[in-house]
Amino acid sequence: MMLYGIKNCDTIKKARRYLEHAGVDYQFHDYRQDGLDPTLLAEFAAKLGWQQLLNTRGTTWRALSKADKTDLNEQKALSLMLAQPALIKRPVLVNAEHYLLGFTEQSYQTFIKQS
Repeated sequence: MMLYGIKNCDTIKKARRYLEHAGVDYQFHDYRQDGLDPTLLAEFAAKLGWQQLLNTRGTTWRALSKADKTDLNEQKALSLMLAQPALIKRPVLVNAEHYLLGFTEQSYQTFIKQS
């Protein structure tokens, strides 16, 4: 299992704590330390939807210019997320062909059982 995000994110910390307490073997990929490949981001967008992947509730989004926020399409959104990985909703949990966006204990329990 792979967990993607930014290590200082509170939701990532909760997800990691949950996985460790559940005894789940996983690897963590930090967008800032380990980088973000455009192919991987495109894969996330294809599996989860770019609109779902784009974090419009955080401070990074609020700091963007009006021009960056206007006329959003998939290509523009992916470019913004590549440039500023904090714009990606977190965490993304991947197991083989199964993808999960966000964290709740219930969703992780279900995801782990199904995959």
